[in-house]
Amino acid sequence: MNEKASVAEIKTLDEDEKLRGYSETLHNLRKDGVKKIADLKQEIFSLKKSKMIDSAEKQRLISEKKDGIEKAKEVAAKNKAEEIRVEKEAVAYANTISKEYIAQVVLSENESIAKHKQDFAQEVLKIKSESAEKESKLKSSGMDSAALREEIATLKYETKSSLFDARSRLSSAVGRCKDAKNQAFVNHVQKNRSLRNGKNKFSEDFVLNLNDYIYKFKLSKFFLDNGLYLAILVFFIVCIILAPISGNGNLLSLPNIFTILEQSSTRMFYALGVAGLILLAGTDLSVGRMVALGAVVTGLVLHPGQNIVTFFGMGPWDFTAIPMAVRVIMALFSSVFLCVLFSAFAGVFSARLKIHPFISTLATQLIIYGLLFFGTSGTPVGSIDSGIKDVFGGRWVLGVINGELVTFPKLIIPAAIAIVVAWFIWNKTTFGKNMYAVGGNAEAASVSGISVFKVTLGVFIMAGIFYGFGAFFEAFKANASAGTGQGYELDAIAACVVGGISFNGGIGKIGGAVLGVIIFTSLTYCLTFLGIDTNLQFVFKGFIIIAAVALDSIKYLKRK
Repeated sequence: MNEKASVAEIKTLDEDEKLRGYSETLHNLRKDGVKKIADLKQEIFSLKKSKMIDSAEKQRLISEKKDGIEKAKEVAAKNKAEEIRVEKEAVAYANTISKEYIAQVVLSENESIAKHKQDFAQEVLKIKSESAEKESKLKSSGMDSAALREEIATLKYETKSSLFDARSRLSSAVGRCKDAKNQAFVNHVQKNRSLRNGKNKFSEDFVLNLNDYIYKFKLSKFFLDNGLYLAILVFFIVCIILAPISGNGNLLSLPNIFTILEQSSTRMFYALGVAGLILLAGTDLSVGRMVALGAVVTGLVLHPGQNIVTFFGMGPWDFTAIPMAVRVIMALFSSVFLCVLFSAFAGVFSARLKIHPFISTLATQLIIYGLLFFGTSGTPVGSIDSGIKDVFGGRWVLGVINGELVTFPKLIIPAAIAIVVAWFIWNKTTFGKNMYAVGGNAEAASVSGISVFKVTLGVFIMAGIFYGFGAFFEAFKANASAGTGQGYELDAIAACVVGGISFNGGIGKIGGAVLGVIIFTSLTYCLTFLGIDTNLQFVFKGFIIIAAVALDSIKYLKRK
């Protein structure tokens, strides 16, 4: 039996008479009920959007559609029990015949693959045999050595091209066979969805996605996408093994995990802020100075007594007469406002004058640095009122677990909220979609009607808001000074890059930035936990950053 005949003999799901009967029955049960409800709702939506119909006529038509919906609901309710029964029977029958259908397709296509490989082997043998024969004739032709070398070189090139073409045909043929096998299961899932009136089933979707992943899986691409994470995972496993041996205890204990998350909490805000700029193929070197600015202001406002620090010759400051709730709002507002102000300052130059964010944020960093040191003379602002410090920066006692007192850091909560907010903006808003568009191709985005200026400035402002909140919470961790946040910009940028947010723009997810922060924080904690010198820790970080950027560059070059 040849390949075409074998495939042709396989009865598809749509060709099964009984299944067609089930589909027709369900269609009749739904057409005046649930389907009509969906159609009428869509018509109402279109009417509301229409600008070609006057208001009175629009309301009349909508009212008619709503009356139709009520009647359709009565029909749907009347047919519901029968619909559920038929749908259950239809899906069960479809599952039964699909198993046979998929098995037949797989068997047929596997036979085709084997035949293609056999034909390829014969073709290769023929090409090589003909090439050897031609080469033998050339050598016995008596032509001079120079001409002979040229002819043989041409023959080898032609042979190589023929072999390449043969391999390409084999690859295409095998690919078509694999497509057919994958499509067989897709057809099964789509048929079931159709019988269920478009409703998905988790188990089917899971298996479909798993099959699709296996179908598209390539080892080289897997290592390119995940090689760095695998290397880091191996490193963490080694650390986990070495920690008890070295006498430092269990690295994965609950208190240690909470400590890592607490250390990650404020840095999460900075990574979420800079991630947006990297998505636009930019960066931000002012993050550390923003942190210092917001933390200093927060420390000044929330100090328990009179501050020893004067700010530009003004002071000493004493805000204790103001109610604590008002002081907290003042501190948070001041931190966010100042960070947004300076971030927008850098953003205007980048958005309007097309100055690379590297330059505009570098300038902003220097301005803030100079103002802070001049204004405070580098003096720490002192501790925050202990009562409010515990509210935001303290811990909840969870109890004693495995002989260890376990406490939950409160700073994790605002960090988690920030992640949710950032994810929503990136994935569920028009602004988020425009960010990806501008980052991927600013010129194309502009042509399509997106304001590159507004999007770029908006990303800078969003970054400033995240910095402001992060700086506010940073003040609860240690006494703030003009030097607070030193090097934070590099950690934030590195976390984003390691998390898969590409410097080439338009590629990345919020989850990547979150993962990057946790990876870097965990790395630092692991190295410290094992007693590795602080200076050597920079070496590890450096290798990870260069590896992440190198892999990103390779992927970018492959896309080009």
